[in-house]
Amino acid sequence: MLSRRRLLQASAGAVPAIALGARPAQAGVAEPLTTGVVPSALAGFDKAMKTFITERNISCAQLAVAKNGKILLARGYGIYSKPGASIVRVQPTSLFRIASLSKSLTAAAIVRLVQDGKLTLGAKVAPLLGLSTTADPRLANVTLWRLLQHLGGWDRAVSKDPLWNDHTISASLDAPLPIDHADIIKYVTARKLDFDPGTKFVYSNYGYMLAGRIIEKVSGMSYESYVRQKLLAPVGITRPRLGRSLRSEAFSTEVTYQSKYTNKSVVDSSGAVVPFPYGGFNMPNQDANGGWLASAVDMVKWGFVFNAAGPVLNSTSLSRIFAKPETGVTAGGSWYGLGWNVRNNNAGGLNTWHTGSMPGTFSFLARVQNGVSYCAIFNRREEEGTPDFDSIDPILGQAIGTVRTWPTTDLTPKYF
Repeated sequence: MLSRRRLLQASAGAVPAIALGARPAQAGVAEPLTTGVVPSALAGFDKAMKTFITERNISCAQLAVAKNGKILLARGYGIYSKPGASIVRVQPTSLFRIASLSKSLTAAAIVRLVQDGKLTLGAKVAPLLGLSTTADPRLANVTLWRLLQHLGGWDRAVSKDPLWNDHTISASLDAPLPIDHADIIKYVTARKLDFDPGTKFVYSNYGYMLAGRIIEKVSGMSYESYVRQKLLAPVGITRPRLGRSLRSEAFSTEVTYQSKYTNKSVVDSSGAVVPFPYGGFNMPNQDANGGWLASAVDMVKWGFVFNAAGPVLNSTSLSRIFAKPETGVTAGGSWYGLGWNVRNNNAGGLNTWHTGSMPGTFSFLARVQNGVSYCAIFNRREEEGTPDFDSIDPILGQAIGTVRTWPTTDLTPKYF
């Protein structure tokens, strides 16, 4: 998966988006309705987003762009219907499911507990959560470092992702739907690991779900409350919250999600076939690995936390978050830190980024050279027959090269 993320191209010399597989917008297809602020100097970003959205028939999207800790562009694209059939425009502050961008919040929460002397990153996960190692003694070798760097021993290509295996777990445990975190942990702990912890990187939603339970146990707070109070509130971010499974449960400022796929409901035992984004998976169970709702401006401002030591994380914590894992770097020169993909950039610093993807959601957050950062979120993801969604990475990287003079007006006070 890392090979598809070409963040090193995020420079003025990047390959033009059109050469990377983008197609001209279809004749006669209207551009999406928009809200928010786009300075003329950043029109290249806006144009790129409109093309991307039109090509993929995306109905709701957001983009935020910042430089040196100032939000310079904040845009909402498209419309959606609310209960009662009212039609509203997407705002720069509308809430979207952000999927795995949630992992940067969870990792930072663990590191903050370490910073406050409540944990160590070398702590063993099994005793922290009271997990039996009978089924596989290797579980005793899973530390918090390994958990957060995806080195824990679980391989979803071998044993399936338990966060997306509700029916099997329900049947195995004879537990009624919806299953919960305890059911998932019971099911997985009774099975062998797929590889020796610490020996290779394999992306694991389950590992981050466990991290959420550790946050709750050590802090004495709910996972959501800890993140909101200890990480977000100190920097004035108040909108993000955990999402819910059903459209009828959506928050008032939350967009709708689209997918052509359906699934058998996991939120009850009715056996009903439902739209995949609404009951085809369990949002509350996704919390620490992919359950947050936020806006693009929220996520860009969250990214500022990692620019320098501040009220949330000190310099030692930041160095831990971006540290190289025991497995080293990939052939392409990148590595997975704690909740971020990381790569050295050509300006002497680090590019850090993450994508998020689930039925009805695709998101991308990046911090690149020269203090530039951006976040794009969409209410659908790549499905059979749609153009590549990962291309948003080089497309936005190329947009940096269209900026001749960066604006200085800071939009942050407008949205926070």
